[in-house]
Amino acid sequence: MDNDIGGSVPPPLVTAASLSAVEGVLLLALAVLELADVTGGRLTMGLTTAVFFAAFGGLLLVSAWLITHGQTWPRGPILLAQLIALGLAWNMRTGETVVLAAGLAVVALIVIAGLLHPTSIEALDPDSRS
Repeated sequence: MDNDIGGSVPPPLVTAASLSAVEGVLLLALAVLELADVTGGRLTMGLTTAVFFAAFGGLLLVSAWLITHGQTWPRGPILLAQLIALGLAWNMRTGETVVLAAGLAVVALIVIAGLLHPTSIEALDPDSRS
């Protein structure tokens, strides 16, 4: 895949961006599900939760796209999302949600490793581009 990075995007960065985009789509789906569950008794909470999920999901989608096109600023929001996912996984580590927690943790660790991989850092370093 050619882009503004000055060549092909390294596979670890593509993997990290792809998984972040999947997370963004899932957050958008959660926003839709939250809107579908809004009732009169919890209107404010339902709407603000849906807006939060939609904004966070949209930010992850945009960040995933831009990081594969040479932008460096999306690395921060993507890494923050992974740290949040690791925190959620830690909180859900027991009981019925242990499988979901393991999935969240694995995906978050893969994304972090992809973003911090030396080839990804080099590809996003503006000084290394000619």
